[in-house]
Amino acid sequence: MPAAALKPKPLPTQSTAKRPVQLDQPYAPVHKRPLPPGRPREWYVTHNRRLKAMRLAIALLDSGVHTPNQARNETIRSTAELIGVHPPSDTTCHMVRALMRYAR
Repeated sequence: MPAAALKPKPLPTQSTAKRPVQLDQPYAPVHKRPLPPGRPREWYVTHNRRLKAMRLAIALLDSGVHTPNQARNETIRSTAELIGVHPPSDTTCHMVRALMRYAR
């Protein structure tokens, strides 16, 4: 039997990407879409805070901070400066730690 016949075929992936994703290239933010109109102001504040917390949590995980104990406010704020995000509030820092805690 030829060796090619013994090699298993890769399983198809179910990606929602419209184009192939290059994993070896540096991070580039996705194209932002406008937020839906007509919501109360508090919704937009909370939504943007969640997005910022997710960006910061991902950046911290990429930099080697893997537990909420390692993510002090100073660490989170220095990471925000590195990735070009405005310094987060104490509430956002708390949310970053919560995201890291519940992702485990």
